[in-house]
Amino acid sequence: MIGPATMVRGRLNGSRGIAAFQHRNYRLFFTGQLVSLIGTWMQQVAQAWLVLQLTGDPIWLGIVATAQFLPVMVFGLFAGVAADALPKRRVLIATQSSMMVLAAILAALVIAGVVEVWMIIALAFLLGIANAVDMPVRQSFAVELVGREDVGPAVALNSAMFNGARVVGPAAAGLAIGAFGVAAAFVLNAVSFLAVIVGLWLMDEGDLKIGARIARPTSARAVVRNLAEGLAYVRQTRIVLLATVVVGIVATVGMNFGVLIPAFAQRDLGSDATGYGFLMAASGVGSLLAALRLVFGGRPQPVRLATGALILGVASVALALWRIFPLSLALMVVIGFGSILMAATANTTIQLAVPDQLRGRVMSVYTTVFSASVPIGGLAMGAVASGFGASLAIALGGALSVAVGLGALGWGRRDGFAIPEPPSVGVRSAVAGVSGARPR
Repeated sequence: MIGPATMVRGRLNGSRGIAAFQHRNYRLFFTGQLVSLIGTWMQQVAQAWLVLQLTGDPIWLGIVATAQFLPVMVFGLFAGVAADALPKRRVLIATQSSMMVLAAILAALVIAGVVEVWMIIALAFLLGIANAVDMPVRQSFAVELVGREDVGPAVALNSAMFNGARVVGPAAAGLAIGAFGVAAAFVLNAVSFLAVIVGLWLMDEGDLKIGARIARPTSARAVVRNLAEGLAYVRQTRIVLLATVVVGIVATVGMNFGVLIPAFAQRDLGSDATGYGFLMAASGVGSLLAALRLVFGGRPQPVRLATGALILGVASVALALWRIFPLSLALMVVIGFGSILMAATANTTIQLAVPDQLRGRVMSVYTTVFSASVPIGGLAMGAVASGFGASLAIALGGALSVAVGLGALGWGRRDGFAIPEPPSVGVRSAVAGVSGARPR
């Protein structure tokens, strides 16, 4: 019998790479998210530059990153339970609306000329609370938009969309900051949320492929039991565990772009906000190329987890050694390619390996681990950059990423880098069914 994951793997080639666009709800989601993410990347670049202007010390970039992603670490797993129990579209409307309000507040503070670094930290913390709910719900929403048969192409297209925004957003932010100041980027980000909110409102709820939801937990014990089921599936499904571990470690040590690149651009390359914006845009170009490679590159291949980590690591070491702006741009393209080759492969692998009833909780484990890498890695590498320079921090992260990539190759070759068919039985049976199992 051919299972759903087998059908997805067989269809993800040629024109099937854009099969998700046949679904109207997905087209609305894709368009709205693309506009909103461009604004989000503009704000990230502008916020990092503003913090550096206010403090002059890259350690504060790590502190802001910690404030933004600490709530995801604390509440992310609980949001996974909500993602499996609540209507995802309505939850996303609420989270995106709250993010729009926070962006508007930051814009107003900058325009009024009263912004201080503690205000940025406070707003970043509130944004983190919204993101803690939004991330697992949005990640698991893909299957409701397109159905399981097209979830592979949808995940790859989402990555292409995200990284297309990484190309446009930072470059636009650099130009906007140079021409109008940092406030312009915050204003444009606030307005951009309207696109995704309107897109969610216009969706046909009857056309969503909504699977069976779990019962809403009514006690702390029920919440803990539901959390334990998601964690058990990750631990017992070896390819899911591999994807989560590799992305978690490499993102912690080797993907601290928002913390290290502003200081690297300013102090090692002697560049300004525009140059920093184009460095971040260059990484977005590489990320977009990797995402398109996954869209049109045939069936998912988990070995790309290790390959992406190795590419990212080697290019990061080279970036730290050769401080020439044109070469740095080219190396940022390679770094972006490796990072998304790894991260998007991990996302697709997990989506194909997990049963629908566990999707929100398993994705919440992945997003929580990925998000935890930002405050942990940001503080650690920010401290290294503050004490020894951004170049050394980048080189150290690259070397550790290479080590993780080599370790993943050894682990994956032993297990065959295979994606198992997700169990089609109940939640508890699904967890029990993979106990001790290795991917087939």
